[in-house]
Amino acid sequence: MKKTSALFAACTLAILAALPAAHAQTQLDLPEASQKAAVMQRLGITDITITYHRPLVNGRKVWDGLVPLGEVWRAGANANTTIEFSTPVMVEGKPLPPGKYGLHTIPTAEAWTIIFSKMADAWGSYTYTEAEDALRVTVKPRENQMEEALEFEFEDLKPDSVLVTLKWEKLAVPFRVAVTDEQSVLPYIRLQMRGHAQYEPQSLAEAAQYCLTKKINLEEALKWADRSVQQEERFDNLSTKAEILKALNKQEEAKTAWARAMEISSPGQLYSYARRMQGEKREAEAMEAFRTVVKRSPDTVYGHLAQARLKSAAGDFAGAAAEVKQAQVVSPSEEQKKALQALLTRLEAKQDINK
Repeated sequence: MKKTSALFAACTLAILAALPAAHAQTQLDLPEASQKAAVMQRLGITDITITYHRPLVNGRKVWDGLVPLGEVWRAGANANTTIEFSTPVMVEGKPLPPGKYGLHTIPTAEAWTIIFSKMADAWGSYTYTEAEDALRVTVKPRENQMEEALEFEFEDLKPDSVLVTLKWEKLAVPFRVAVTDEQSVLPYIRLQMRGHAQYEPQSLAEAAQYCLTKKINLEEALKWADRSVQQEERFDNLSTKAEILKALNKQEEAKTAWARAMEISSPGQLYSYARRMQGEKREAEAMEAFRTVVKRSPDTVYGHLAQARLKSAAGDFAGAAAEVKQAQVVSPSEEQKKALQALLTRLEAKQDINK
């Protein structure tokens, strides 16, 4: 009995002795001093996602203190900060392929080195090695209002670029990320054109129109416009085709396509086309389209509106106002009638509604 008790006690002690080691390996999900954050910005069709941890100043000296100058720093706390691009981008004018990168920095008083590392799963910068760099750029820091918690912010957003700015304490460090249609949008359009979109006349026309608007990739855009027209003749794809042909200096083919577009156009389509021409500062072409609407459909809403714009351009504000009133009379939509009132108010104030 004594031997059994002694053996039981020894086993119990052995189990208890093992418990602290087993317990030490357990990792609970508890609040962190530097809390995790993520920010995302879409740029064109490119998604930029930054995941990081936000240390607090907490009364400490940050620069050349908590963060040594001249040494690689993780641009945050805990696991290294990561930045992900869904398409190719340009960072400070230098190309960077799509992918997820570890974001590191080397801060100095006058300039910062921003590092995009192919290793995105490291803990901090402790195992960082320059051999894994995908790109390095150098940028200038600037003074900033006090930020207790480190943050990344997207600033100065434009259609094709944005500033990614690290802010902490009284310092801001921006670097510009840019995209191009050739690198990001066109490959994505081509990818979609390999799917069901290649059998949809509207999708093909949209792809062609995008290239026309951007003045890029016109030969391939013409092929997309042709395929759209072959599947279904519509005013939008025929007019897009005509404009692409004109841009390619194929004037006779452009005239043929435009003539067919005019044949099948509705007053509303032609009026909308004229308004788009005005938006592109192609006033002469817009006025010609308005005259065609008036000639073909004088007593419709769009006929009266086209006539109003022609008279307004000529300085006949009273005549233009009368046309807008007639458009209100024949309009089937109460919402449209209210929208027309804004034009009427401008004309009564002798303002050109084309400007």
